[in-house]
Amino acid sequence: MSIAVLIIALLLNSLSPSYGFPTQINNSGEKMENGIITLRPLRSTDVDAFLTWGSDPEVTQSLFWDPHTDREAAREFLKKVAEPHPWFMAICLDGEPVGAITLDKGSGRAGNRAELGYVLAKKHWGKGIVTQATRMALLRGFEDLGVERIEAWVDPENKGSIKVLESSDMKCEGLLKKYVVHRGQTKDRLIYAKTK
Repeated sequence: MSIAVLIIALLLNSLSPSYGFPTQINNSGEKMENGIITLRPLRSTDVDAFLTWGSDPEVTQSLFWDPHTDREAAREFLKKVAEPHPWFMAICLDGEPVGAITLDKGSGRAGNRAELGYVLAKKHWGKGIVTQATRMALLRGFEDLGVERIEAWVDPENKGSIKVLESSDMKCEGLLKKYVVHRGQTKDRLIYAKTK
């Protein structure tokens, strides 16, 4: 799909009445070799799909939340955290959620930027799905959130995520030594960003 067709599809996309944010990022989807990728709000009714990635310790090892093992607790998380969030999207492959992507807008002095995060079910790793979802999020995120910068923090050991960010035209701005405590260990972080 050409970038012009993608932009037109995104512009024609419907807006959510509650936030003015998209109800689905790309109605026509992004066709890939392995299916059509779309983004839409993640809902509590997606709990079973969510548990395929949200309960996997290997998938969640780089995240700041522990694996969800209880279905009802996972449903409550989706209801209380994902549903009210203005930019917490399901990454859908042929209409089925296989992961999630978020943009968290800063506030106050950080109100000009948003932080990108994503997660994908392990069986879909290495297929370009998160890279395409990230490109879609970057395309809409600046407009939807009114920000000038979208950034992502990544563990230097997470080579797959680094590849996603670099393939999405995000630039590495530096290495922050001993930047964060993650699961009881002090860890470094690379910062990637794209500006408007």
